[in-house]
Amino acid sequence: MANEAKPAKIQTLDDLFGIPTAPVGDAQVITLAPGEIDSFPDHPFQVRDDDAMHAMVESVKANGVLTPAIVRQKEDGRYELVSGHRRKRACELAGVDLPVIVRNMTRDEAVIFMVESNFQREIILPSEKAFAYKMRLDAMKRQQGERTDLTSAPVVQKSSRELLAEKTNDSHEQVRRYIRLTFLIPPLLQLVDDGKIAFRPAVELSYLREEEQAALLETIEAEAATPSLAQAIKMKQFSQDGKLSPEVIQSVMMEEKPNQKEQFKMPKERIAKYFPAGTPAKTMEDAIVKGLELLQRKRERQRDGAR
Repeated sequence: MANEAKPAKIQTLDDLFGIPTAPVGDAQVITLAPGEIDSFPDHPFQVRDDDAMHAMVESVKANGVLTPAIVRQKEDGRYELVSGHRRKRACELAGVDLPVIVRNMTRDEAVIFMVESNFQREIILPSEKAFAYKMRLDAMKRQQGERTDLTSAPVVQKSSRELLAEKTNDSHEQVRRYIRLTFLIPPLLQLVDDGKIAFRPAVELSYLREEEQAALLETIEAEAATPSLAQAIKMKQFSQDGKLSPEVIQSVMMEEKPNQKEQFKMPKERIAKYFPAGTPAKTMEDAIVKGLELLQRKRERQRDGAR
């Protein structure tokens, strides 16, 4: 019938994320040994040998790889993995080859595809999201610079960050915050991934210079405490004023936080001589508590003997 509705077109990853569709005959499926495939440079998503990976390995052994990975061929003739790093690792552990689809992609197209395909995962660490957003944004900026039609419109052109935000669940300001995390030194960023430093304080700490971040890390380890948002903002301001010394960091971190349980504080210098150099603060605390418990029991025995 003339008014019969046409079936909706199924959207592929290419349609959703603006990657040029390969012409017929451009893509081919082949099988490669994992050692023949190079990992994507600076791949921001972690591949962990966890329980989920062990389950994937058993599935690969039993059923093979059901969905081929995506690779591109580099200028030197070797293949570079774009999407499917967990599948490649499972094949390595299972000792089998990996089916792949060879796509004709530029590096920037590969970056966009790699980031967006990995964003379909259920769990993404803050560090993974941070570096993925940065790689994606850099690729978009390069692509915008190559497209003359973007400058011909009479309206104000959207920034690359705004365009990126439109493709995600985050606002362009949240995208900016995530990218700020890439300025954290690795140990502090790991604390963010571990949930020990909250996201917003981490963003403020990213403005500290590397030597200031290293000094903060020492204080965090010594005091077994992480900064609140208010403390992070205060340290950022001291840093911008050129006044954030290790002593200032210590002072800010010693400030009582809202709703914080009352704590007994003692300068580390007073007790450090009783412990080997480099002893963690928690170990010192446990040893002191144990010593006090022994002293308490000794006093109780003395009282019992005097009766």
